[in-house]
Amino acid sequence: MGTSLTPEFWRQSAVLLVIAMTVTFVLTAALDALVLRAQQRRAARRPSGTGTTGTAGTKTRLPERTVVRTPARS
Repeated sequence: MGTSLTPEFWRQSAVLLVIAMTVTFVLTAALDALVLRAQQRRAARRPSGTGTTGTAGTKTRLPERTVVRTPARS
């Protein structure tokens, strides 16, 4: 015997769909915020790169190494 889908079924399906969409949206926003906060924290701890800003209190820049390249023999 076949059963027909009642209006109550469609109402419950719509409610479950809205709940699932809301949970997905909220979880995605929360996880995005956590990842962004972690990236900002990591960037704040990282040294500022080349060290050429000249601000007080930063580490001194290491002397650059000279690269000696020997020509390839053919």
